[in-house]
Amino acid sequence: MKNRNHLALFIILTVACLILITASTLNGEWLTPLKSGVGYILTPLQSGVSRFGSSLYDNVTERKTMEEIRAENEELRQTIDKLMLENTKLEAQSIELRRLRELYALDNQYEEYDTVGARIISRNTDGWFDVFRIDKGSRDGIAVDMNVIAGGGLVGIVTDVGANYATVRSIIDDSSRVSAMSVRTSDIAIVSGDLKTFEEGKLLISEIAADAEIRDGDKIVTSNVSARFLPGLLIGYADGIHTDSNNLTRSGYLIPVAQFTSMQEVLVITTLKE
Repeated sequence: MKNRNHLALFIILTVACLILITASTLNGEWLTPLKSGVGYILTPLQSGVSRFGSSLYDNVTERKTMEEIRAENEELRQTIDKLMLENTKLEAQSIELRRLRELYALDNQYEEYDTVGARIISRNTDGWFDVFRIDKGSRDGIAVDMNVIAGGGLVGIVTDVGANYATVRSIIDDSSRVSAMSVRTSDIAIVSGDLKTFEEGKLLISEIAADAEIRDGDKIVTSNVSARFLPGLLIGYADGIHTDSNNLTRSGYLIPVAQFTSMQEVLVITTLKE
């Protein structure tokens, strides 16, 4: 509206100048005083029209420049958004590649066993990976009691299988019990799942003989006498080992090597314990 008013005023002043210029060109002695008056009026009027025209032009130019800047800013914003999206995708792909490399290294660590890679597609609603489902099933060679590993060690065991899925109960589940032993001393123990204890990142290790030499920091693996777990699978490390009140056994905690809070892929060992 403001620019329209300025334009109207500019037109009026321009018309006035044209009228005065026309009057100044007429002949006749009686017009001499009028011509002189026109000169006094026309000169400042022309100057005013010129300044006003320049101002109006500058306003139009400035408005056009601002619109161009806004358009450029919007284009830059879209470009930045696109680059951020691409960067996020690349970062996610890099993280996934690192996880797959870790699985590959784990596969080589247990190269005596055949394995099948699988993705975790669901888990319990409590937020823990105590029971979860993977995207491989019987048509991929998966069967009940097959051992599952990830993150450097034992994760759990297959408890249910469909054509294209399988359910895994992990070693952190309250009902899980794994026969284990110390790599250093071969002393036998039982690793039990306990979700409450796992809130502190630990599992329970118990039924250690009073004269056993298991101590904090010992590497704990699945034992040879385990009914369903293959021998030698790394579970974790002993921590807080102490003698029980009955003086007949020792117990403590185990820090698992698998990261049960952020698992996305696992390896299923297709060899069953005989």
